Amino acid sequence: MSEDLAARIDRLESIEAIKKLKHLYMHYCDLGYAPAKLGPLFTEDAIWTSKDFGHHAGRAAIEAFFGGVSAQIVFAAHLAMNFMIDVDGDRATGKWRILMPCTIMDGDEKASRWLLGDYEEEYVRRNGAWLFKKIDYLMNFNVAFDQSWADSAVVRAR
Repeated sequence: MSEDLAARIDRLESIEAIKKLKHLYMHYCDLGYAPAKLGPLFTEDAIWTSKDFGHHAGRAAIEAFFGGVSAQIVFAAHLAMNFMIDVDGDRATGKWRILMPCTIMDGDEKASRWLLGDYEEEYVRRNGAWLFKKIDYLMNFNVAFDQSWADSAVVRAR
């Protein structure tokens, strides 16, 4: 197999592996944000950051964040789409959109909401497996299911 063909196959296999990593992430979030399942998807020195949900540096801090968020978001259906993944050897970057119908706790009451957001991510391949190195989440809107997002939508500055 030529070097060029081998590199192309590795790139395509890497993109598929990163897509699976992201889908596992979404799946585990939908199953109650299980820290024991989500933590191993990240490098030890990973960063998960968001203006709305805080900055969490290191796998232990990320696991603690997910352990707490499940009390706030009691149901979630993460729908990831519009991915763009660029691979460069053992490093990669990705962008995703998420539409998430969810149930959040508003005091003692449950509230149905729509969230739209975008992810900018960095990945590294360690021992043949792709892991999250950084997730930067921007919430575009978070509105009640029967409310317009027209006046609340935010986009990432470019």
